[in-house]
Amino acid sequence: MSPTTTGGPPIHGAPPGRPESALLAQLREVLGEQGLRTSALSRATYRRDASFLNADPLAIALPSTREQLATVLRACRDHRVPFTPRAAGTGLAGGATPTGVGGVRPLVVSVARMDRLLELDAVNRRAYVEPGLVNARLGRAASAKGLRFAPDPASQIAATLGGNVATNAGGIHVLTYGVMSQHVLAVELMDADGEVHLLDGRLPEQDGLDLRGVSVGGEGTLGIVVGAWLRLLPAPPAVGTLLAGFERLDAAAATVGALVTSDRLPDAVELMDARAIELVEGYAQAGYPTNAAAVLLLEYEGLPGGVSAGVDTAARLAGEHGAIEVVRAADPDQRARIWKGRKAVAGAIAKQAPDFFLQDVVVPRSRLGEMLDAVVAIGEREDLTILNVVHAGDGNLHPFVLFDRREQGVLDRVFAAGHDIVTTALALDGTITGEHGVGVEKRDFLAQIYTTDDLAVQQAVRRAMEPSGLANPDKVLPTTVGCLEASMVPEGAWV
Repeated sequence: MSPTTTGGPPIHGAPPGRPESALLAQLREVLGEQGLRTSALSRATYRRDASFLNADPLAIALPSTREQLATVLRACRDHRVPFTPRAAGTGLAGGATPTGVGGVRPLVVSVARMDRLLELDAVNRRAYVEPGLVNARLGRAASAKGLRFAPDPASQIAATLGGNVATNAGGIHVLTYGVMSQHVLAVELMDADGEVHLLDGRLPEQDGLDLRGVSVGGEGTLGIVVGAWLRLLPAPPAVGTLLAGFERLDAAAATVGALVTSDRLPDAVELMDARAIELVEGYAQAGYPTNAAAVLLLEYEGLPGGVSAGVDTAARLAGEHGAIEVVRAADPDQRARIWKGRKAVAGAIAKQAPDFFLQDVVVPRSRLGEMLDAVVAIGEREDLTILNVVHAGDGNLHPFVLFDRREQGVLDRVFAAGHDIVTTALALDGTITGEHGVGVEKRDFLAQIYTTDDLAVQQAVRRAMEPSGLANPDKVLPTTVGCLEASMVPEGAWV
């Protein structure tokens, strides 16, 4: 990669000398020994999120209240030290990787201890949450009231809602319910001065610009999410789940096109290729046909009659496209097993490879087959094992590149494969991310999507909302910092 020239929010006015020691002494007084981690072991734990590139932070601050968080951010401001927001660290694009700027290592600011469900308003169908609350915990609380929180990323048992807001996360049911931005009513954002700004959208019509919408997907570059009002939906009265296996990958892709143009639109359409099937079935025993080149996982929700008709339509279309096996979930237990397999992919990979690199690209549904063929070719060219898991209903592919970082030269091949997957998606009229965010991993690809003027406008908005330039300054938008590899080192090369 070559350095880009669009520029990022500069860190101005840094005093001479190193500010780190004074900052850490101040934070230790506020947070105590348990709230500030500085040891090499602690820093190693926070070097990376769920992506595989990493960097060494200055230290880790773990505030448990807004007051403590405000003090931490004001101290960073006073000492001109950048900060990297983080919660569970399940992000997959390096958004929580603590890359430095101008030779100053950032402070990782974890909001994982701010994890309360502050209010569940069943009458108005909304919840008020702190950023560290885990997605699945909100789902369980909503379910007890006959409601649901629709965004359901595969990592929902660990991923936090603050991170979901920051990356505009999606999930398995994104085809019907959309990504996180459709479910965020209001965001409370804390800036580097420790001030909280309510970006409100709870009313049907809101005056002024939609800064709430701008903040969702900001990846910590506009401040830290300290609270959010989230939309809840009624739980569906009936659910129908179907599993279909195919001898050919292109037949499964063609079935997706038929399904989304039928008179019964599924609420979820997931595709897994043969490598993913084999890996998952041995791990989760989900009931997938191991002789299939691909499986589709389909779900319909709503009134019983509509659900039954939808499942019938899916079974018919799968058969017309050559399905070798069609299984309707007979009860909630079988339905849970089917989806357990889909959500267990990342865990199952550990049985086959010590490392994986996960991509996140989107192409038009009509070009899904072309994209899948291209991923297979890229894996063969780079001599890498790649398995595909796809939110097929909206063309969002997740190719998993499996490897062992101890193998000499393998990272170069992994980088090459990741680069080619993204550029292929762009060539097929797609884009670089559907739900995982940009982080550092994909920031320089933005110059291939947006014009210089487009990027300048986005930088201007960022500077207007976060003028200090300290909040995750090297993420999302292309910067003058240089190429990704210059600011990160492979896992294990801790310096």
